[in-house]
Amino acid sequence: MTNSSKTAPQLAVDQSQGNAGLEGVIAAETRLSHVDGMAGRLILRGYDLDAIADWRFEALLALLWQDLAPENLNAAQIQTALGKARQHAFGLLDPLLGMTDRLSQVEALRLLLSVLADAETEAHHVLAVAAVPVFAAAIARRRQGLVPLQPDASLGQAADYLRMLHGKPMPEAMAKALNTYMVTVADHGMNASTFTARVIASTKAGLFSAVIGGLCALKGPLHGGAPGPVLDMLDAIGEAQCIRPWLTDALARGERLMGFGHRIYRVRDPRADVLKAAVANLRDGSGRIRFAETVEAEALALLSEKKPLRPLQTNVEYYTALVLEAVGFPRESFTNVFAAGRMAGWTAHVLEQDRTGRLIRPQSRYIGPAPMASHAAAS
Repeated sequence: MTNSSKTAPQLAVDQSQGNAGLEGVIAAETRLSHVDGMAGRLILRGYDLDAIADWRFEALLALLWQDLAPENLNAAQIQTALGKARQHAFGLLDPLLGMTDRLSQVEALRLLLSVLADAETEAHHVLAVAAVPVFAAAIARRRQGLVPLQPDASLGQAADYLRMLHGKPMPEAMAKALNTYMVTVADHGMNASTFTARVIASTKAGLFSAVIGGLCALKGPLHGGAPGPVLDMLDAIGEAQCIRPWLTDALARGERLMGFGHRIYRVRDPRADVLKAAVANLRDGSGRIRFAETVEAEALALLSEKKPLRPLQTNVEYYTALVLEAVGFPRESFTNVFAAGRMAGWTAHVLEQDRTGRLIRPQSRYIGPAPMASHAAAS
């Protein structure tokens, strides 16, 4: 027996350092939104967030879909189209709603969105946006033992979402707060769920497949699943005199304070200020909001003291939790409400990606073993 003395061939692979998590990699060109993390700015098609935060959700959709959708509809036309599409989506509920009982609320939404067929004749971007509040409200009501409520096509998206959730029209201030939230989270650069939606869209799989993929990414606790734990933290602190000791102990244990810090922003998240103003306009007889503001102030002071080299500011999740709690959403439905707003951005990005006609196909850097040399056997 003889052995080949040849060594394993070296693979021709790129040995340059990769970008972990695609940090700093430009994956697409977009006209839709820009996140300036150093300056604390969110720009949506040329508008700073604080300039459009009080726009109706339908007006923001008109801005995001402009020149991307087959028709350039104005806000009033979009409201009419959404109302009709919500009624259409409601008609699709019955066969699947009973199958959602063993799923989480976001998993239930994923299942219901899968009924949207690519052969659907309704405008896909409109139907996708319209369907989320219809399905999400029906899921939340079913968990309370209540039947779904048919949409009111005459209402705006936020007002009808609350009506379908609560079973009756809600105060205008609550609808306005939810509307502000949906506008605030509508789009946010190339985040994980938007990137996912664009990758799927680039394969020509269809808009519904793309936005369902976006929802699956949003479901992850590192992306869209964090606002609920903010309320858990406030509940655990309990009373004003416990705030500083509780926060100090949590930091000493190396725990993260929920609602603080962001992957991109190195200063205060501009969305936090918009939502703080929105929640301040709601009547709060319980003092919950004032308590949360005290917790925020103490947390920021402690984070500055304990982590002086790592700026950690209030992020969107902190006041998201307070807004959604104040307008009556159960905590387990928060990710679905996030999806109701972010669907605006997902659909716009899918429409924009379709214009490029380019498959997203990045490279990877192989770091596995080289193939072994063959062994020759002597006769």
